[in-house]
Amino acid sequence: MSSMAEPGNAAPGSTLGFGRITAQELYRDYGRQRALSGVSLSLRAGQVTALLGENGAGKSTLLSILAGMQKPSRGQVLIDDQPLAALDDTSFRRCLGVLSHEPRCYAELSPRENLRLFSQLYELPLSPSGAEPGAAGFHSADPIEHWLHAVGLERAADRPSRTLSRGMLQRLAIARTLLHQPSLILLDEPYTGLDPAGVALLSSLIVGERARGALILVVTHDLATVAPLCDQVVVLCRGRVGACEEVGFGTATGDSLLGLYRRVSARPARGTKEGPAEAMPATRGA
Repeated sequence: MSSMAEPGNAAPGSTLGFGRITAQELYRDYGRQRALSGVSLSLRAGQVTALLGENGAGKSTLLSILAGMQKPSRGQVLIDDQPLAALDDTSFRRCLGVLSHEPRCYAELSPRENLRLFSQLYELPLSPSGAEPGAAGFHSADPIEHWLHAVGLERAADRPSRTLSRGMLQRLAIARTLLHQPSLILLDEPYTGLDPAGVALLSSLIVGERARGALILVVTHDLATVAPLCDQVVVLCRGRVGACEEVGFGTATGDSLLGLYRRVSARPARGTKEGPAEAMPATRGA
């Protein structure tokens, strides 16, 4: 079977190979504990979806299933009209960018070496060593130099990654995630460790990936930061979709997302075990 839908099936405006990812009635059980209970949602090319929910709501589990890293106990994920389980795994992973809680970079390698390694894994074309920088001040033809510049790591490019600060490691992880221009971008608490300049940088990159036509899902408690970036907001509550709302890009606010979150979280559980009460997220990140 073809590993991806043909370009002609992509959503309008998308420059990528597929246009929609659909989760259909996803359940995920861990023994007697149910993490997801009938989750259904749709992600479209060229849109940013914010995934909100208290700790333990099932957000990371859902991301893991959408990334093909876990299989649902029931239900399925469709890439356009093709079941994810039926796709070629290697080809799908070439179209996937995942930023998780850990940077997932090699501590003894430098940022440049890390990106070179991942570039080789993705079989990306690289400029010859010593090539002259382009007009923008970096090697525009070389994804390694491009991303070192884009995330502000030029001065630390040749230091062992174990010597980098948490925020610098997060910048490296962002570069690793976006290096190969993935079609599906899954970001789990991507603002962790970033200073204000890093937060603004990442938000700008997300807007750019949206314009490129990527499908982007962002898990975050930083409501004020993600609000103006998103086209859709999904709130998970005790493993269920409590709300799924379209919002105008650039129009949502942290307060509006917080209000939606509170309304959903205040609803009584529907046949699920309610965990300990969680504090409401602030409208600004820690």
